[in-house]
Amino acid sequence: MATLTYVYADQTAVLGPLATTAEPHTYDLCAEHSQRLSAPRGWDVLRLAPDPATVEPTHDDLLALADAVREAGRPRREDPAQGPPSLRLVRDDLPKDH
Repeated sequence: MATLTYVYADQTAVLGPLATTAEPHTYDLCAEHSQRLSAPRGWDVLRLAPDPATVEPTHDDLLALADAVREAGRPRREDPAQGPPSLRLVRDDLPKDH
């Protein structure tokens, strides 16, 4: 899998490791489509190889995942100090031209 990023002004398409955040003009591709990618005539395609050290999850990645799973499994406590959600007054008695 890879993320495709392109810049029209530079006529360049960049195929690199999967992005961690969504950005405009980026598309995640499966392995088959990332291998077969071609660009319009006159465009450059840059293929960035992933850093081998980042291919496998790190110890920190696994700890962060475990913490997220534990947090998601905890029961939620309602905070009575917060009270009901804010309400907005809607008035139907205003003239239609306002």
